[in-house]
Order: sequence, then C-alpha cells, then structure tokens
Amino acid sequence: MRPNPKHASEDPEVVRQLIRDYPWGILVSGNDGQLVASHYPVLLDEEAAGLTVLTHVGRPDDKIHGFGDSEVMLIVQGRHGYISPSWYAPGAIRAPTWNFSVAHCYGVPQLLGEEENLAVLARLVAHFERHVDKPMLLDTDWGRPVARGTVGIRLPITRFVCKIKMSQDKDPVTQAQVMAALRAPGPYHNPGLASDMARALSAE
Repeated sequence: MRPNPKHASEDPEVVRQLIRDYPWGILVSGNDGQLVASHYPVLLDEEAAGLTVLTHVGRPDDKIHGFGDSEVMLIVQGRHGYISPSWYAPGAIRAPTWNFSVAHCYGVPQLLGEEENLAVLARLVAHFERHVDKPMLLDTDWGRPVARGTVGIRLPITRFVCKIKMSQDKDPVTQAQVMAALRAPGPYHNPGLASDMARALSAE
C-alpha cells in the first residue's frame, strides 16, 4: 500500500480487532514464479504471545501455494465505501475517494498436524456457530474425515501494514457531512462505515 502516515496504524491491537470483526482473509503467496491467492476464514490465536492467526486451506491449495519456509501475506479488510465529493464542505478539495480499513499481515506459515488441525477446525466452527439458535458443533465422528481434506495453518505475524482511512484528512464539517450521508438512504447507504469513521476520528 502507498505509505500515508495520517492513515497508518502500527498498533497490533487495531489489527487484532480488524481480524475479530472481519474474519475472512485472503492468503497470498508466490510459488514457482506465480502469485497464488485463496480466501478462507481466519481466527485469532488468543493464547499466543504475539499476533497470530489460525486458519486452514482445502487440499490441494497447500500444494498450489507451496507452503514452506517462504513468507506469505494475509489480507484482512473491514468495511469500505465510496465517498462523494458532493458531501464535502464548501471550499474542500473536490476529489472523490474511498474510505476503508485493511491490514496486510506477513509471516511464515506453520503447518498443523492432523489432531491440532481438527482442534482448530472445531474452534473455528464453534466461533461462528455460537451465534445461531441451534449450534451444530464439529464432533470427531464427522469432523475427522472433513479435516483430512484440509491443511491447518498457524501464521505468526512478524510484520504488518495497517491502514485505517476514514476521512482523517478532511475538515470537521466535511467529516460530519460524510457520516450523515452514509447514514442516509441512498445508493451509498453505509451506516456501518459511518460508525467506523466516528470511532477512527474520535481516536485521533
């Protein structure tokens, strides 16, 4: 990403919260001169000392990525949306833009053994099933054959680039008008993004 200190965050807690809130990631690796990307759910390893993600890929994605000693990138993206210059205060620069939250996380993946992979998959299922009325948890009877079709991954994050771009470079009147426009009915109705803006601007 293009460096922009006004929108950058070096706080690992910001990245942790982004992963908690938006646990769908893109794994990107370079294998044999080709770029490879896969999309999978991710889960924070809350027991790890450092920022660490647990995930899995379906076979044969592990071979396609060529996981080994090479670094991979995990992209996690939050809410985002178009920002019209028609919402700006008079006198503001009239360029349209896009507000977003994203983290590019880097690390060398550690492949999990069969039992640990099964345990991680059970945690992943429990994490999402807890929100439904009648949770269907992963048990070993049907879970073990399913797990054999996947490769579990622990990804310790050794570095990251995080950008929270929420109109921090705009004047207060424009910021308020943008949030109001996002909350209003219309083609770019996005109240969640307005809430993200309010949090980011209040943290400045």
